[in-house]
Amino acid sequence: MKDNFDIFFRRKPALMLVSLKKSTRMRYGSLLAKEVDCTYSHAVKILQTLEELKLVVFEKKGRIKVIKLTKKGREVADAIENIQSLVK
Repeated sequence: MKDNFDIFFRRKPALMLVSLKKSTRMRYGSLLAKEVDCTYSHAVKILQTLEELKLVVFEKKGRIKVIKLTKKGREVADAIENIQSLVK
């Protein structure tokens, strides 16, 4: 049986946003993929969509693209966490 979280959200994109919000370390695609248990290529597709929605931005640091939440992304991540706590 699915948990209540899956009723309201697509799990991987929502978990990526929440993970980005909670962490103070630099984040990049392969690390996020591991955290939400998906392949790197799937994570990249999700991140590209989140970028199109202006929820994340990529910053080039040497050879690595660091992923950061935008103000809008932080607000969405806050809302996801609020709903998650309500449906537990």
